[in-house]
Amino acid sequence: MNFAKKIPKPVYIGSAICGIYGVSILIKDLGGGQLYRNPIKADDKIIIVTGANTGIGKETAWEFARRGAKVYMACKDMKRCEAARKDIVLDTKNKYIYCRPCDLASLESIRHFVKLFKSEENGLDVLINNAGVMRTPQGSKTKEGFEMQLGVNHLGHFLLTNLLLDHLKKSAPSRIINISSVAHKRGTINKDDLNSELKYDPAKAYEQSKLANVLFTNELAHVLKGTGVTVNSVHPGIADTEIVRYMGFSNSNLAYVIFKPLTWPFIKTAKQACQTVIYLALDPDVTNVTGKYFCNYKEEELSGDAVDAKLSKWLWRVSEKWTKLNS
Repeated sequence: MNFAKKIPKPVYIGSAICGIYGVSILIKDLGGGQLYRNPIKADDKIIIVTGANTGIGKETAWEFARRGAKVYMACKDMKRCEAARKDIVLDTKNKYIYCRPCDLASLESIRHFVKLFKSEENGLDVLINNAGVMRTPQGSKTKEGFEMQLGVNHLGHFLLTNLLLDHLKKSAPSRIINISSVAHKRGTINKDDLNSELKYDPAKAYEQSKLANVLFTNELAHVLKGTGVTVNSVHPGIADTEIVRYMGFSNSNLAYVIFKPLTWPFIKTAKQACQTVIYLALDPDVTNVTGKYFCNYKEEELSGDAVDAKLSKWLWRVSEKWTKLNS
């Protein structure tokens, strides 16, 4: 007897769909990288995570909370920050999770955040410079008039980090992790038009800002030599987060129907993307590692403009001037 003839066609189709979905999940789990399994606790740590209300920042803050840290969520949108904080507290039962306003597109807001934080804490163990924007529309400027991607991704974190260095030094050994991107490899620092005033290309401006993250890391490691404070940059991987909010196609119906289902197995979740960040923040094996660039737990060699020491120093001087760091 041919039993196959008795099986309805929809069952075959359903089985095929389930099989494809199962394979997709397997690919996503394997391709997204291993989770950081070290059970190391962070009960005595004070940690700041910028952009912690969504995406990689939220998952990073969540993981620190699970490990017992006191976490300050530095965010622009307090309503969304509070919603994320409640999720984290309810899940982890860690009540030492705080929302604090910090708009990286406003130097005034950054200074206010630091002043408030220093009135509450005497030290800082880990600073995660995570917040970022990508391919913002032409004409997007920070409060002080900087091109938005340069202003938020680099200048805002440059000022924030420098204003917190005294607290990081008090807590040494302490760590700074700057979220960069593989896009830095395509980036160039346009000395003649750093603020994209003569010509604006959203992709090039983003790549420039991510290269700036790496150059800042390199020079900061030199500045902090001998202090017990380390700083490293990391490419978290291509992840499904809100950073693509300004990319029209990524948010189109066509993308949701065709593009995203096809690429979904190969794109990291925010939780997968934050694992190397957690590793760099807590693992004892990288206690003395500084000025390096990581991806998937491994140090990767930098090249080209990313290792140009003169360019790092030039960018530092300009950033110091534009943020009025010493005022």
